[in-house]
Amino acid sequence: MTPKRLAYTLWIILIALFAAAHAWHLRADFPNFSPWQDWSKYTDEGWYGNAAIRSHLFHNWYVPGDFNPAPAVPVWPFLEWLLFFVTGVTPQAVRALAIAFFFLNLFLSYKLFRERGPRWVGLLAVTLLVTSPFLYCFSRLAILEPLLMALTLAAMNLAIRLPRYQHKEGVSALIGVLFTGMLLTKTTAVFLLPALAWIIILPFWDRKRKLLRLLVAAGGAAAISFSLWMLLVVSYDLFADYKYLFFVNAYEKPHDLYGHFMSFWWSFHGGLWVDLVLIPLAGLLILAALYTRIRIRARNWRPNWTAGLWRDPLFSGSVVAVAGYIGFMTYQNHPQPRYFVVVGFFCFFIVVRVTAQLLYQETLARKCGLAILGVVVVTATVNGIWTLRYVFHPEYTWVTAAQNLTRYIDEHPNGKRLLVSISGDEITLISHLPTLCDDFGTMDLPSKMALYQPGWYAAWNDLDPGTLQDLHVHYSLEQVAGFPAFDDPERNVLYLFKLHPLPNGKSRAEGDWSLRVALPGDKIDIPIE
Repeated sequence: MTPKRLAYTLWIILIALFAAAHAWHLRADFPNFSPWQDWSKYTDEGWYGNAAIRSHLFHNWYVPGDFNPAPAVPVWPFLEWLLFFVTGVTPQAVRALAIAFFFLNLFLSYKLFRERGPRWVGLLAVTLLVTSPFLYCFSRLAILEPLLMALTLAAMNLAIRLPRYQHKEGVSALIGVLFTGMLLTKTTAVFLLPALAWIIILPFWDRKRKLLRLLVAAGGAAAISFSLWMLLVVSYDLFADYKYLFFVNAYEKPHDLYGHFMSFWWSFHGGLWVDLVLIPLAGLLILAALYTRIRIRARNWRPNWTAGLWRDPLFSGSVVAVAGYIGFMTYQNHPQPRYFVVVGFFCFFIVVRVTAQLLYQETLARKCGLAILGVVVVTATVNGIWTLRYVFHPEYTWVTAAQNLTRYIDEHPNGKRLLVSISGDEITLISHLPTLCDDFGTMDLPSKMALYQPGWYAAWNDLDPGTLQDLHVHYSLEQVAGFPAFDDPERNVLYLFKLHPLPNGKSRAEGDWSLRVALPGDKIDIPIE
């Protein structure tokens, strides 16, 4: 075996070991005391798979009036539903599914680079992905991002290879169907559409009639496939649940220029969640490539190190994808760390692509490329050590809390074995306890409580006065237990309450603000705020 072949073999083995580490300790929690306080670790795994979970556990995927996101984002719960026939309902199963898509994302990322460059460039990109502690943490959650990235990368692989396919319109139509899959996985996929369109447009810019046919094929396939799904949603009277997902994700928008700028800065600066070195480096490399390109065009200099870079759909498509997703977070005015999984992938692509471009230049540009490569290797090494620390120190505080809460309910019966909690679907996934969501649902909480008559309520650290007001319409509350769960100071203990119906089946008036405080008959020790 030649030294070069041996080096590649060892490199691939190292990548495989880091990738395999993602699938170890599947039952473990999102690491405590990480830099990322994200809501998804105590809600999203249950929320977005609740249709599949309910279908297998309770034989009815739909709970009228509760949070039912499946009509708007059906792809992920459908895959979970299929999986549960084999594995049963467990957090390990859904996390294994997410990690399987992460593995697919590694392969698709490598294939993107192999279409445009040598093997080492693709391996370097995959190395950054598998050593990232940020991606390690979020790829192990059964959330929507791993599947969204898999569909996006699959569509990009087809789009980049489009010029050499014989039946280009058919492949374009397939890209359109994949985009519908992206949109029905996570609605924010619409902000990745410009990147896909750009990758299709770029090689056919000088062949306008051909380009038009390709765009019509892709757009038509996307419109038809999405319309068929919407026809099903409307036919089964689920449109209210479809619209509700957008309602609950509508955050207050800024009203002036300064507010819009601060929203952009919050979203832009949030990239540091992913990596303190590689994300700023990606930004600097984009600016350097843009500045050099503008100067070269203005003075007609030749040659230059950006030659062919902006016409490479991998590089420019990644830039457009990053811009699109930061644009979404700016518009949303509510970035969360998990959103930056998409940004992280494409920023790593940009760093690797520009580094490779510089290394194949001469003199100063090559020296810059070697310096950047050194920074990348050191960063990957540090990130790899950080990731291994998470791998070898798994924690189980949240799954233990959910199981202990369920055990307490089973040992202390109180009316229906039904819990109301914002983390209810997550608890159902872990311990199979039937639950409702107190914070979301197409039915207001007092009506939901009257219809389903739960026996229990759980809250994190404090009681929201508005929620307490809604509960007080039909119940008094007795705080009975607390279960340590996370490191988040606002979510570190899950408190359990017995719900006691008001005497003689009475109810209080909805909308009465005097119900926002502890009342006679309540036993509440945590703050109401």
